[in-house]
Formats: sequence, structure tokens, C-alpha cells
Amino acid sequence: MKTIIHKADTRGYADHGWLKSHHTFSFASYQNPERMNFGMLRVLNDDVVQPKMGFGTHPHQNMEIISIPLKGALSHKDSMGNKRAIEVGEVQVMSAGTGLTHSEFNDSKINEVNFLQLWIIPEEMSVKPNYEQRQFPNQGKQNQLQTVVAPKDKLEGDALPISQQAYIYRTTLEAENSIGLNLKSENNGVYIFVVDGEVSIDGNSLSKRDAIGVSEIHSLDIKSTENSELVIIEVPMK
Repeated sequence: MKTIIHKADTRGYADHGWLKSHHTFSFASYQNPERMNFGMLRVLNDDVVQPKMGFGTHPHQNMEIISIPLKGALSHKDSMGNKRAIEVGEVQVMSAGTGLTHSEFNDSKINEVNFLQLWIIPEEMSVKPNYEQRQFPNQGKQNQLQTVVAPKDKLEGDALPISQQAYIYRTTLEAENSIGLNLKSENNGVYIFVVDGEVSIDGNSLSKRDAIGVSEIHSLDIKSTENSELVIIEVPMK
């Protein structure tokens, strides 16, 4: 077993006024050679966008991009003709592939938007760009794993497709509850991000916005010490 712990206060941070962003891995002006990625997970940004502000139109190519709103709603518009808001309880995926442009904007006049943005390195280059989003019921993640993203050739349930052998799960655990995760492949590792609460994993205590990456395992147990919310990313390590 290999383990790496990333405490919340060790993340990179950028304050652009309209955007406050914590970077788990190297991103933009935050460059840390020891924090480049976890396997195929390249970016995990914890972004807060101020009212009536947002990301102007910008390009992406050959990256799987996943957005998970935690608070508020973010309006999305892209070069594929998609134009809709992403709200709490929804997950959005974009396979950038051969290339696309998009913008993200907080339409609220008074409320901030907080969302997680993940980038996963694809297994295929130059695929046809794809966009999907879906609402996932809260009861589907209560004291159980809810699969929200899966490989496009191994979809399960209502999971959204990406071009990589990676899975993203969400769960909300009540205090003193445990949950087990069985990895899909011996080549995979798992990165667990604590959105809120406190959990114990392999003897390590993790609090709000802490994270742990574990590889060279087949399964893992997670125990909550208080009501907690987690995002769990299972990715190939090579």
C-alpha cells in the first residue's frame, strides 16, 4: 500500500477577486513538482465564484473535465451548442477531445458559487468532444457509494461517461458509519476528497477539504467520525 495525504492548508491558493481557488495539484501560477497529479487525476480545484462573475470563453483539448457544484448554480455555454445551468446535486462531464470552447458564469446577484473541477487525463487522444450533465438523487449517496462518472465503455447505472478507465463516486456518511470500496482494477488507485465532516481511512484522520491518495490496494474501508461528505476518484495510476 502506498499512501499520500494532502491537508487542506497545503493546497495552492489564488485570489483573483472574482474567483478564489484552492488547487490540490499544480495549476496556473501554483507550480509544485511534488503535486503534479495522482495517477491520471491531473487537477482538483475547489473554486468559489463571486456573484455576476465567471470564466470567459476559453478552449480545452484532450482532457476529461468534471464539474461538481457544492453551492449555488453555474451557467454553462459551449461551442457544441449546450447552454444550461449546473446546480447542486448535478454533475457535468466534458470530453474535450479534438477541442472545444466554453464559459462558466455565476448569474446570481447575491450568492457565491462553489464547485469542484476535476481534470482526468484521457486514455484516447482526439476523441469527438462530448458534453453531458445529470441530476443524482441525494438518497442514492446516503451511507453508500453513488457512481456518478464511469468509463464510457463500462457504464453502470446513471453514471456519466468519460474517455478513461476512471470512476467518480459520491457519498454522505452519517456519524460512526463505515463504507467499503473495492477497486475495479489492480492498476487503479483511489483519491478521496473530504468535502465536509471528518473520516478515518487506514488510521489517518481527515477533516474538511483534506484528501488522501491510496494505491497498490484492492479494497479500502472508510469510517466517518461525524456526518461527512466525500468525493472519491478511482483512476489508473499509469
